[in-house]
Amino acid sequence: MKNTFGDSLTITIFGESHGDAIGCVLDGVAPGIDVDCEVIDLYLSKRRPNGLTDTKRVEPDHYKIVSGVFNGKTTGTPICIVIPNENTKSGDYNYGPARPSHADYAAFIKYHGFEDYRGGGHFSGRITAPIVAAGGLLIPALEKLGITIGSHIYKCCGVEDKPFDSLNPADDIKLLKAAAFPVINTAAGEQMVAEIEKAKDSLDSVGGIIQTAVTGLPAGVGEPWFDSVESRLSHALFAIGAVKGVEFGAGFAGTELRGSSFNDQLIKENGTVKTTTNNNGGINGGITNGMPILFNTAVKPTPSISQPQKTVNFLTGNEEELVIKGRHDPAIVRRICPVLDSVTAIVIADMLCMRYGTDVLTKGAKIWNMD
Repeated sequence: MKNTFGDSLTITIFGESHGDAIGCVLDGVAPGIDVDCEVIDLYLSKRRPNGLTDTKRVEPDHYKIVSGVFNGKTTGTPICIVIPNENTKSGDYNYGPARPSHADYAAFIKYHGFEDYRGGGHFSGRITAPIVAAGGLLIPALEKLGITIGSHIYKCCGVEDKPFDSLNPADDIKLLKAAAFPVINTAAGEQMVAEIEKAKDSLDSVGGIIQTAVTGLPAGVGEPWFDSVESRLSHALFAIGAVKGVEFGAGFAGTELRGSSFNDQLIKENGTVKTTTNNNGGINGGITNGMPILFNTAVKPTPSISQPQKTVNFLTGNEEELVIKGRHDPAIVRRICPVLDSVTAIVIADMLCMRYGTDVLTKGAKIWNMD
């Protein structure tokens, strides 16, 4: 289960960055869900490198769904998605000198030197492509149930985007669907791009904070304690190698408030219980309360930079100076947004299946409105 996530609806990932192919297997998906390859293509294109702020390794992602889909619908059996690797330069990678902030040394210790190190192997961000393909299948299914997911670059290089409306982020999510650079304020996005290009020109890299919102979830989804909504999302989000922090609602900033300011007071609006603020990020006791789920994800600077760095060659045991070769992103904050959306969709779909049964993805509101 080391490469599998989920309880009722599961995803298993496989492959290496420079291997023949990468892919995933989705299991537990209900039969009868529409599969639109154009939508999957769209999500993969949002993740694909495009422009000066991204790596020059551009993979066409000519994926193939080899099982679980027939006549444009899911069959209920495992869905296997395979994506060939078609643009690799394995000669850029030298085995032995550990690249700082990469998994090279840790992988060498764990796998006793048998790991595929080319392009980072199984630890590469390349492996997020099949996760996004899975998202391209699940996100539309959730949207048909009235559940929307969106992410934007909240902070990068000292530039801050407009935050989501914590009570009603739906309009902002809709705006992001059509955005080439995932920000709400286009002027802020232009500043971010300029700063990322400066980092690239100095052979350096940058990170940032991504804000994600989920709307339309009914109250009552999730479990207390070890399978809380926060713990399940965090578990999946931290599987992405670049993620170094996750906070929900007001997060760490909320610690500066008093309870009288932090508490989300409850009201009745058109027969529905809502809160006047959303400092808890739509979750109480590990369970959704019907308000939008909001969380921020900290993304570290891309570890591959072209400046000289100190390292140790784990084959010889000697200290060395290393200048990393290859094609790398000066920032992954743009490309990681569809990854975060897809990971979130997988978690939400699994939690809904656990709460209401696997048919929830085709019958949705008809099921939870019976509660």
